[in-house]
Amino acid sequence: MNGSQARLARVPCTIVTGFLGAGKTTLIRHVLANAQGRRLAVIVNEFGDVGIDGEILKGCGNAACPEENIVELANGCICCTVADEFVPALDAILAREGVEHIVIETSGLALPKPLVQAFHWPAIKNRVTVDGVVVVVDGAALADGRVAHDLDALARQRIADTALAHDDPVEEVFEDQIACADLVVLNKRDLIDAAGVEKARAAIAKALPRSVKMITAADGKVDQALLLGLGVGTEDDIANRHTRHDDEPEHDHDDFDSFVVPLREIADPSVLAARVSVLAENFDVLRIKGFAAVADKPLRLMVQAVGPRVTHQYDRPWAAAEARQGRLVVIGLKGLDRAAVTRALTG
Repeated sequence: MNGSQARLARVPCTIVTGFLGAGKTTLIRHVLANAQGRRLAVIVNEFGDVGIDGEILKGCGNAACPEENIVELANGCICCTVADEFVPALDAILAREGVEHIVIETSGLALPKPLVQAFHWPAIKNRVTVDGVVVVVDGAALADGRVAHDLDALARQRIADTALAHDDPVEEVFEDQIACADLVVLNKRDLIDAAGVEKARAAIAKALPRSVKMITAADGKVDQALLLGLGVGTEDDIANRHTRHDDEPEHDHDDFDSFVVPLREIADPSVLAARVSVLAENFDVLRIKGFAAVADKPLRLMVQAVGPRVTHQYDRPWAAAEARQGRLVVIGLKGLDRAAVTRALTG
């Protein structure tokens, strides 16, 4: 049996990676809603102690990927906890009948290369293959010359730390993700003009070490045929995906922190959105995502923010037995003033 035949005998896995707020969960949600009969499973690597991304995906209510096929890993970055988290999750999914394709959403800080390398492990190499690594990037941020929406806080940290000899940590993560890409999705096309698209494309091309296809998207709406079924077998080419961390035994994410802010029922979504937007200006907040309960509304309000850019929409009805309790995950730099951020969000 040759390499391509061996891959066909294994369950393909698509790794979806990208920085915080790039739109990974939205893209996967669109895939689930347009699976065209394909039976899917999802592994979600959360950052923080609440499964917001998992809840967003479970809210799809799509038969292509029932709730029991969505596995959440919340005990740390998947690239650092492969043995303890990833392998058992794969075992659980592969024990279910009928799964044709697995989608893996990494946390925004994950380096994909260690995860791809894990597909050589004896426990899993004969059962799964990496169909492809899809990197989702924030086109609006790149058009502004940044890999994320707000890098001011990171710049201040760099100036303050005279011992810091390497490049900005977030830029390193971005470059390492791009280095492993089989497909790059330039998301948020609707927020930038043609000149901005070209600037974003140029920034990605500069980070790409080899020829990789790049497509644009708005709201993560990409035809699943472009994302699934790439058939790359990335693990067989991983030695050629050169990253900054190749010579490092391990990495950490000590520059970042996350915590959960519980929310009482709110009266006006626009007031909450304004509070969230102001946080990026006054604190070292990179990303906020979660849910809120709105008075007299039967639907749950989904809130997402990257820097001062905030979006909110009703995603599904509150379940009858579900407490109407809002909660937001705040992701920012280490040392973030949790009490002050909580007061700013809750009033």
